[in-house]
Amino acid sequence: MNDFLRTVENDVAAAVLELLATAELCRGQLLVLGCSTSEVKGENIGSAGSDEIAEVIVSTVKTLCEAQGIFLAVQCCEHLNRALVVEQQALALYNLEQVTVIPVAHAGGACAAYAMKAFAAPMVVEFVQAHAGLDIGNTLIGMHLKHVAVPVRLAQKQVGKAWITAALTRPKLIGGQRAVYNK
Repeated sequence: MNDFLRTVENDVAAAVLELLATAELCRGQLLVLGCSTSEVKGENIGSAGSDEIAEVIVSTVKTLCEAQGIFLAVQCCEHLNRALVVEQQALALYNLEQVTVIPVAHAGGACAAYAMKAFAAPMVVEFVQAHAGLDIGNTLIGMHLKHVAVPVRLAQKQVGKAWITAALTRPKLIGGQRAVYNK
């Protein structure tokens, strides 16, 4: 592995570990990953995808999520309407609706295409409501987060040349002046 890929791996691991610690996800919850490997390389989103970068990023996030029993949902690019690759087990647990498409590098993105190979039983779904998310390269994962999304300011600000945005979610606070909320 060259120095750049090793740096990407370390940056991703630092970001994911901090997000998982901050979000305090429970086993079985969902984390959505959006990633532009083009942006990681310093190119415009969707212009220079990289299978090697995708492998490093998805493998790293997948390994760290699996260690905590968290399901990973990998977002496709806009050419597939930002559908997501999930494990069949997550599809069943969250009653997600499968769609028929196979993400490939130029229609789905490098990360989603790699997830199709790396997941044990990959399925593609149109929507999820994830409990937390990591967006590498401004791929706009917000549509796949539960309400209410809370920004997480990570110490790790970039992966390669791509900016990182992270979020956790919390239940809605309802009521009024008399409402009581526990932590």
